Amino acid sequence: MKEEEGLVIKVNEAMGTVTVKVGKHEECSACGACAGSRQLTVEAVNGLGAGLGQRVRFRMQEQQMLKGAFVVFMLPLLLAGLGGILGWQLGYGGEAEDLYPLGLGFLGFCLGSGLVKWYDRRAAASMKEQPVITEIIP
Repeated sequence: MKEEEGLVIKVNEAMGTVTVKVGKHEECSACGACAGSRQLTVEAVNGLGAGLGQRVRFRMQEQQMLKGAFVVFMLPLLLAGLGGILGWQLGYGGEAEDLYPLGLGFLGFCLGSGLVKWYDRRAAASMKEQPVITEIIP
């Protein structure tokens, strides 16, 4: 389990969650690919009743982080590669030999991107995959 600290910037009482603003941390500073390298917001389950403006400590499962990173970064690339290989097999020796790998590779990438969106919505709706507030820091 990985623990982080942040500031509650929004409370959603109907869902039982809060939005926590987290400062720059080591993993994000090494990558810098997204806005999270400067400022990150996280939706966390609010079992302790944290209020707006309070500093909190929350915990998230590293397994979920690794699974999410794989889905976001690798799945579209793998499906694009598989589409390209399939296109090469189907178009080998034909007139449009170069178009099949390109077209099916692009189609695979689009399918992978759609699966990323689906996974993101499913993960956001699942309470077991969301970070959980473990402590309100005085």
